[in-house]
Amino acid sequence: MMNQFMEEYCQYPYFLIIDLEATCCNRQSVTRNEMEIIEIGAVIVDRDSLSAVDEFQTFIQPVRHPQLTPFCTELTSIQQSEVADAPQFPAALSLLTEWMASYAPALFCSWGDYDKSQFQQDCRYHQIPYPFPSAHLNLKKQFSRAQGYPKNYGMARALKLAGISLEGTHHRGIDDARNMARLMPWIMGKK
Repeated sequence: MMNQFMEEYCQYPYFLIIDLEATCCNRQSVTRNEMEIIEIGAVIVDRDSLSAVDEFQTFIQPVRHPQLTPFCTELTSIQQSEVADAPQFPAALSLLTEWMASYAPALFCSWGDYDKSQFQQDCRYHQIPYPFPSAHLNLKKQFSRAQGYPKNYGMARALKLAGISLEGTHHRGIDDARNMARLMPWIMGKK
């Protein structure tokens, strides 16, 4: 299984690790199909050294539910002032794709499949093309597979299992992407 993984995914010279934060509510005022990305955090990791080589971060102004809920602000620590004057999704995605172009081809990676589906949802809503190739690496599953764990763990738990302390603020896109990048040797089965 690991050899098939290596053949399939290691054709990419870079891993593009992305973590998104989105509008949310614990009272159902923001439904799952109306959530919008409010932060993109991305880290490029070199396939051979498994070290971070560059990063990207932007906040995004939501349009469906422009006012962040108290729950969302508490969970993510993202303030209304940070998204109020931020670019809207089409402009933010343009900035991301321009930055990504320097590292093409890069394999889109995220902790679970949520980030991929949220990108697809926002692209459909804004009627713009999905910017990634079809390949996607679910780092959560790959971590458990590489480490021989019978179940998948959240990123914070995976860091503990690897003996790495969480840096930054959990549920902040750029900080979570950086922490995932630090886990890459374990995810790739090198440690």
